[in-house]
Amino acid sequence: MIPFRKNLIDGEWVGDAGSRNINPSNLDDVVGEYASGDAEQARQAIAAAKAAFPAWSRSGPLARHAVLRKASDEITARKDEIGRALAREEGKTLVEGIGETVRAAQIFDFFAGETLRLSGELVPSVRPGVGVEITREAVGVVGIITPWNFPIAIPAWKIAPALAYGNTIVFKPAELVPESAWTIVDILHRAGLPKGVLNLVMGKGSVVGQAMLDSPDLNAITFTGSVGTGKRVAAASVEHMRKFQLEMGGKNPLVVLDDADLAVAVDCAINGAYFSTGQRCTASSRLVVTEGIHDRFVDAMKDRLGKLVVGDALDAKTQIGPVVDQSQLKQDEDYIAIGRQEGADLAFGGERLDRETRGFYLQPALFTQATNAMRISREEIFGPVANVIRVKDYDEALAVANDTPFGLTSGICTSSLKHATHFKRNSEAGMVMVNLPTAGVDFHVPFGGRKGSSYGPREQGRYAAEFYTTVKTAYTFTG
Repeated sequence: MIPFRKNLIDGEWVGDAGSRNINPSNLDDVVGEYASGDAEQARQAIAAAKAAFPAWSRSGPLARHAVLRKASDEITARKDEIGRALAREEGKTLVEGIGETVRAAQIFDFFAGETLRLSGELVPSVRPGVGVEITREAVGVVGIITPWNFPIAIPAWKIAPALAYGNTIVFKPAELVPESAWTIVDILHRAGLPKGVLNLVMGKGSVVGQAMLDSPDLNAITFTGSVGTGKRVAAASVEHMRKFQLEMGGKNPLVVLDDADLAVAVDCAINGAYFSTGQRCTASSRLVVTEGIHDRFVDAMKDRLGKLVVGDALDAKTQIGPVVDQSQLKQDEDYIAIGRQEGADLAFGGERLDRETRGFYLQPALFTQATNAMRISREEIFGPVANVIRVKDYDEALAVANDTPFGLTSGICTSSLKHATHFKRNSEAGMVMVNLPTAGVDFHVPFGGRKGSSYGPREQGRYAAEFYTTVKTAYTFTG
């Protein structure tokens, strides 16, 4: 039986069936049917969150701790079930789906602890007899808009701190992955959140998302998605003088120097460029390789790519799952055609694959003889496609790595402490990896980038307080 999931508005499950969620590994498999909210439901959700804010923002830390800890415990207990549903709706491998689910549980556990660590400052005034207190307070009603590629981890790292610091929420997930979003909201709802504190409005971005952007009653919006949509979020937020936080694209470099351990470099490139089907903003889509190791690196990459198992996300043998949907598959294939037209050599892959079930299967693609001026080196493809750019030495590698409108993450493979140290300091990215894949970060430290990749305070860890709270300074004359 196909489940039907409704929206949650002011503590009530509401809505009529509006869309079907299809498994990209098996187009005959319907994951579920989901309510499709309209602008009026979005406005109702915002009104409910606004009404719930005074009480929730002044609730004690133990009340918030209890809800977040219960959510963490339930997600942990159900990790296999939730991870399987995630893999089924998004196309991640089962191992990756369960891993992402565990990460979501860890995020809720971390912010449950943060509710008990809220602090301020008591400082002396420059004036006699005056005391100064500096505290943080909840920012208000927060709009949360999330993408399809991490359907439970990204909602978790936005929802958990928002609740921990006393905010109320209107949450619009990506249309492609409503099951993971609905599950996390259902768990939090049953964990004891008061009505109106967390509202879920599934539906089209052009309808639900636009209603959120148009509302003067949203005090903040946190968005992860495309650069184009991020710019619209920014413009609408400036119009209403609200806080906004943007996490957008990446065209991340992995530099491989002559002195690198070849096996380590190939592992980093394969993981960073192709795992999660390359559908990560942190993916290593530009492999910047110096001349001395270039040919050996390319040969080793082709050998490894030929051994990767592409198949059904739920098959335990699968290492690379399907592309998420037909639209994304077409975008990947279009960029592969563009790369060939630009003069890059398609050294491996790039072909549609047939499997036992109908799905969006694409053989991982590797370009060589690419330049940093090509579109495949400038624009985010968001698929299992990477290109190798040959450079002379470290100095040229660093220059090429930084020559991009993005600045999310970067990596270097080297045995030189000198080059590793210099790269960490001079790479124009928000996150830098040494002998590690560019994709794969911890949940308790800041996440975010520079230039066209990010705007606003960092996400995750204690740095999340910068976005989800506002600072108050209070003066008291003690006589």
